[in-house]
Amino acid sequence: MYYTQDIAGCLSGRIGAAGPRESELARRVALAAPALAALRQWHKEGSLPLLRLPAREDDLPELEAIAADYRARFDDVIVLGTGGSSLGGRTLYRLTDKGFGPPEGTPRLHFMDNVDPATFQALFAAVDFKRAGIIVISKSGGTAETLMQFLTCLEPLVLAVGEENVAAHVTAITEQTDNPLRKLAKRYGIPTVTHDPKVGGRYSVLSCVGALPALIAGLDVRALRRGAQSVLDTAFAAKDPMDCPPAVGAALSLLLADSRGAGQTVLMPYLDQLNDLSFWYRQLWAESLGKDGNGTTPVNALGTVDQHSQLQLYLAGPADKMFTVILGKVAGTGPRIADGVAGEATPAYLRGRTMGDLLDAEQRATAETLIRNQRPTRLIHIDTVDEGTLGALMMHFMLETIIAAHLLNIDPFDQPAVEEGKVLTRDYLGAMG
Repeated sequence: MYYTQDIAGCLSGRIGAAGPRESELARRVALAAPALAALRQWHKEGSLPLLRLPAREDDLPELEAIAADYRARFDDVIVLGTGGSSLGGRTLYRLTDKGFGPPEGTPRLHFMDNVDPATFQALFAAVDFKRAGIIVISKSGGTAETLMQFLTCLEPLVLAVGEENVAAHVTAITEQTDNPLRKLAKRYGIPTVTHDPKVGGRYSVLSCVGALPALIAGLDVRALRRGAQSVLDTAFAAKDPMDCPPAVGAALSLLLADSRGAGQTVLMPYLDQLNDLSFWYRQLWAESLGKDGNGTTPVNALGTVDQHSQLQLYLAGPADKMFTVILGKVAGTGPRIADGVAGEATPAYLRGRTMGDLLDAEQRATAETLIRNQRPTRLIHIDTVDEGTLGALMMHFMLETIIAAHLLNIDPFDQPAVEEGKVLTRDYLGAMG
């Protein structure tokens, strides 16, 4: 396994009446057996392509060829999309760009997921479009934000390379339907990668949607998918739902919400490279489960930042949250305070310590403090942050979400409530004259 899940900090043995008894949890987890049976059946039938993605390799040669071309020709790659078309790729990209640019010889990726004019004006000023590629992603091909992003990028691109060369700088990812993005692609001769219509945006990170940006960034997509497959293998092999970590996580979250009032679920990694994972998870959980009065509110946090901003609320505010803290194996790593630095002014507890020592102490201290204050706290331990681990974590949370939806008797793959806002947006645009 690429990770281990420890739920002891959510149970009555550690947090008293704030957590359920083991027998109470076992009864709730047992209800997930039909969900696991459904997952196995969907995988066997191929009716839920998400479950077949980790084992796929036939789609990679096409994506690897595009990625190699982009890596060779471009200094910058602009990824256009919003929501699930952006958050997964952004999460993967954080593995290679830690905030100070990618490794030498790799283009810098810009994930443009909003339509803030100031941000795009800054992008246009910063990027040489002669040396830039564009990946435009919309499953439906009709997402208003993505179309606006792309259409506004066309002008500086055409000015830089000429209309006849647009196709050499752009790749579109969309369904094989007669949609607006397909029509634009046809207008300019832009090559198009087909988005599987049965893979929703927030579940698409293992598909071409996440794989193409990852390959351009130099990441190992096969390792990413192997990590995801390891979680599937465990789930499919589980004879008892208690042996399936995503099933346990789903049942525990809903049980805490129902019986202990934990209407919010906080995901708090302690490693910067996993910060975007919490934003990806937030969409996945909220958009999949927030239906018919169901769902808990996902909250993203980051240690150690939120020890100094949100932890006061978490410990002394309303007891309405479940916490998931992701801890890395960091002790002994990173720069060390050299002997004699700053002399006696250096606090004794820091002398000779590495930065990883401090991060390790802080992540363990926060988790233990939450538990001692009777806040239900699940721990996820990882040894490394790499493609395999990230693939495993993402598949864990996708299965956890699907199983939770099954327990709630709702569809985890639709999002009917957001359609009203889309209709009103078009109405408002039309009224502008």
